[in-house]
Amino acid sequence: MAVLVTGGAGFIGSHIVDKLIEKNYDVCVVDNLSAGNLKNINPKAKFYKLDIRDNLEDIFKENKIEYCIHQAAQVSVTKSMEDPILDCSVNILGTLNLLSFCAKYEIKKFIYASSAAVYGEPQYLPIDESHPKNPMSFYGISKLTAEKYIERFAQSHGFEYVIFRYSNVYGPRQDPFGEGGVISIFCERMQNNKDVTIFGDGNQTRDFIFVEDVAEANYLALQNPIKGTFNLSTNTRVSINELFGIISGLTGYQKSAVYTQKRPGDIQHSTLDNSLLKSLLSWSPKYSLKEGLTKTIEYFKNRTV
Repeated sequence: MAVLVTGGAGFIGSHIVDKLIEKNYDVCVVDNLSAGNLKNINPKAKFYKLDIRDNLEDIFKENKIEYCIHQAAQVSVTKSMEDPILDCSVNILGTLNLLSFCAKYEIKKFIYASSAAVYGEPQYLPIDESHPKNPMSFYGISKLTAEKYIERFAQSHGFEYVIFRYSNVYGPRQDPFGEGGVISIFCERMQNNKDVTIFGDGNQTRDFIFVEDVAEANYLALQNPIKGTFNLSTNTRVSINELFGIISGLTGYQKSAVYTQKRPGDIQHSTLDNSLLKSLLSWSPKYSLKEGLTKTIEYFKNRTV
């Protein structure tokens, strides 16, 4: 079975590609390498250096694509606020372009990486899938809008879909620079004995999920007849201060955190309820935070840029 993975050279997408190839799928990767890295691409995958807004006709025609896992995106909240037209172009029009080819070539299933950003400021915790959607950024708006296009395309053209709203994904291959995830930033800086900055008082909490658990969920969504929209998370709250303490202990980092002003727009607490997904799919997170962090730290020890 042929699967197209967009963003397959990126952090999460490359882990999904590895999982699919391990399970003997034929995998095609589309990535423009704006954020992805050639080193991440499994050598058994067929790679196309293209943007999701490009003409993808030949890929669908030549490879008889049956499934699409759409991970490619403009993922920076800050960039979305600075350049909402670019954010819209990639996350909405790019998704729409991809959907048009999926419909034309009659794929069986479309799996999409959405985000907790669609919910905005939590009205209650943990956040379930029926929680009001009030995105606080253009990024959140573009991800939510793409969800609506996927639902309508699937209904109109007769393919199934799964939308995963990711919590905070971390693990090997995550970019520790720019707007990289807090865990990758902490790991890289502690590994190099640099100062580590915490925004606000550090009591804010997040729901961290290891990337291999995310890849497993995407694989199982292909294998099983589930459809709909699901939170993909651990349903566990961890404060940034706790996180700092755990990573310090694992790396032997001796410095204290440097506290600075809270970033505007940052929510205080976030946890996603994963009970719906767990009830319908034979999936639950396999990695504890400590296990996932140990694997992530090992990656950063051996990392070459």
